[in-house]
Amino acid sequence: MKRAGSDAAVLKPAEHKSEGFKIYDTLSREISAVSASNGEFVRIYCCGPTVYRDAHVGNLRTFLLADLVQRTLAFAGVKSQLVQNITDVGHMSEDFEEDKIIAQSKLEKKDPFSVAREYEARFHQDCRALNIRAADSYPRASECIDLMIDSITKLIADGLAYQGEDGSVYFDAARFPSYGALSGNRLDALKPGHRYEFTEGGAKRFHADWALWKAAGSRSEMIWDTPWGRGFPGWHIECSAMSLKYLAGKVDLHIGGIDLRFPHHEDERAQSNSLIPGGGEAVTLWLHGEHLLFEGRKMSKSSGNVVLLSDVIARGIDPLAIRFCFMENRYRSQMDLSWSSIQAAHLTLERWRKSYQSWLKSPANLSERVNQLIAEIASAFNNDLDTPRAMISLRGIERGELEDGEKRALFEALDPLFGLDLLKQREAKRLTKEAEALLEKRKAARANRDFKLSDQVRDQLSLLGIEVRDTSEGQEWSWKIN
Repeated sequence: MKRAGSDAAVLKPAEHKSEGFKIYDTLSREISAVSASNGEFVRIYCCGPTVYRDAHVGNLRTFLLADLVQRTLAFAGVKSQLVQNITDVGHMSEDFEEDKIIAQSKLEKKDPFSVAREYEARFHQDCRALNIRAADSYPRASECIDLMIDSITKLIADGLAYQGEDGSVYFDAARFPSYGALSGNRLDALKPGHRYEFTEGGAKRFHADWALWKAAGSRSEMIWDTPWGRGFPGWHIECSAMSLKYLAGKVDLHIGGIDLRFPHHEDERAQSNSLIPGGGEAVTLWLHGEHLLFEGRKMSKSSGNVVLLSDVIARGIDPLAIRFCFMENRYRSQMDLSWSSIQAAHLTLERWRKSYQSWLKSPANLSERVNQLIAEIASAFNNDLDTPRAMISLRGIERGELEDGEKRALFEALDPLFGLDLLKQREAKRLTKEAEALLEKRKAARANRDFKLSDQVRDQLSLLGIEVRDTSEGQEWSWKIN
């Protein structure tokens, strides 16, 4: 289990504490305090990837949300435990007919488990590139079949599930009175055939019931033996079975994208609440991250605007520029990302790191005003992850009136919270003698107000892959991003 505060070496955890961490709870529609129900550590469950393709940057925004939660808790000296599932079976494609993993395995002409392991490895690689800390455990759906069978058996025994005429096992939605509390959908208003719940007509008692276990039918891969015959799990049951097992029957905070609120999380809530003894809520707080747009449109394969982290890296952009952009927007607000904003974030990160290296000439100074700024920024994170306000404060530090030693102390104290590698000196691409001479030539031309020559030299530098900007402090340059 992770111990909070291990990265915050500059200040003691007690010095970071404020009024406590609060987030917007989807179930209560209120800002609520995050706390450890066992008095020891906050138990967190985050819905993980379906590993049939690379996660695009919109998916990664949700996984960053879990990381920000853990960093905020750690900064205040609060322990946490994070479980994140890996969906490698049971998630049906949108045409309702085929498991997403199996469909991809046919396209790639590979074993479905081989496909799942490949994309799972690439998911972890992307998370590391974004400084998303690893979860404490990553249970795979395919390796937790017995947990799901046990859960389904209990639901049937309690009269909350039944086997349909098609051999599949369904949850009886009408037996769960508060269904819809999370998403706002009422059972009597739901139309037949919502996504991922295709079934042969007449198999269900009620059209809003969902499959806990699906009969194999003609399917020959990724199937298991059960008391109800051969088949495979429904999508929703895996999260109930895993979260209750790996977090000892209680989830303090459940995290996922807003698209999972219905039907996935609504169905999961019904299952989990029905499985815990004594009734009540299996999950205390539900946290949802909003959709990401890219250049004005929802990111999707059909729109042709899917951006992967590898696309960002291929352009010569630091992947942490994506993290930077995400943190400049509130997690529960729809965000519009663009290549220009990503590039701007990249350049800002490079400048901040360069500034920090210059501040190292001065000893770190944890002055009273430095401690006050740290407390203000920690308060922004504690206030429903108001990262935009925290980022504004961080921008102000760079060019503010603080002494270099104070700026150094701030960056060193805050880097574990922001996760932007502000202290890392990245290996710089060296200028050629020709480029150095041209930069000096342009600088002299600007000083002599020879703007025609200045523009000519700028164009020469551009051909060498160097971008020049004129600021109030003089000429600045950076390597052009592809």
